Amino acid sequence: MDVEPFVGRYDRTLDAKGRVILPVRLRGFFESSGYLAPHEDGCIALWTDGEFGLEADRQHAREAEGQGARHEVREWFSHVSRVELDSQGRMAIPVDLRSHAELESDVLFVGVHDRVELWSKHRWDHREDGES
Repeated sequence: MDVEPFVGRYDRTLDAKGRVILPVRLRGFFESSGYLAPHEDGCIALWTDGEFGLEADRQHAREAEGQGARHEVREWFSHVSRVELDSQGRMAIPVDLRSHAELESDVLFVGVHDRVELWSKHRWDHREDGES
C-alpha cells in the first residue's frame, strides 16, 4: 500500500437523494472518485482507484475455483459502482448497495486498512453486541 492505512470512524447521515458526505479526513485519498461494492458482514466497501484494482484482481482470481465461484464473482462485479464526489464531498450511494447494507439514515464510515467500510448504525451496533 503506497499510502497510510485507513483508520478511524466517522458518523454521517444520508440525505433525501441517497447521498452521503465523505469525511474530510478521507477525501484526500479519493481525489474525486472511488469504487463502492458490497462487502462482508452486510457493509459496503469504498476503495480508492488503486486499491480497487487490487481487489478486482483478487475477485477475478477466484473464478478458477469453479462455476459457483464464477457466479459469485459475476454477482459481485455487477453491484460495483464507480462513484464521483461533488464539490462538497458528497457521493451518491446506489439503491442496491443501500439495500445490501440496510442504509436508511445514519451511516458510519470505518477505516479498515486498505478500504473504508460504510455501515448502518443499527447493523454496526448489533455487530458490536455479538448479534447477527
